[in-house]
Amino acid sequence: MNETHLVFPQLETVYRTLAPISEALLRVVVGLWMVPHGLRMAFGLFPGTGIRQSNVRMLAVDLETWGYRPGWLWAPLIAATELIAGPMLALGLFTRAASVPLVLFLMVTNFERWRVGRYFWNKLGLEYTLMWLVATFYFLVHGGGAYSLDRFIGWEF
Repeated sequence: MNETHLVFPQLETVYRTLAPISEALLRVVVGLWMVPHGLRMAFGLFPGTGIRQSNVRMLAVDLETWGYRPGWLWAPLIAATELIAGPMLALGLFTRAASVPLVLFLMVTNFERWRVGRYFWNKLGLEYTLMWLVATFYFLVHGGGAYSLDRFIGWEF
């Protein structure tokens, strides 16, 4: 492998120390980022923030309207993805398995955001959701990392 030559080699120890901590922090943020969205869609928490759904039934109706049929199937799967897979990713528990539905959901979300607003987030574009897709994809490929429950229990996919 090629070695990276640092401009300031004295910082190598700092980088090596902080790398697993920064990876764990990113994993926690990415996983927990999903939870408020799931709580809003499933239980109506955080009213007035974003979409108007206040329960899974309303989400199912909207999904049908947007062409994602059958809405009655997709709505609870979306809520479960956000409320179950999100915290599992945050904890680093079965990280790769938890990342699969999140990556798939975010791929569809990015397609929808591109269709609606193209790129920029303030036009409902994919700029924002694309960042979350890439971050989630990282954990699908790399797993939970040094500070994860996967590593603690000694078993990763």
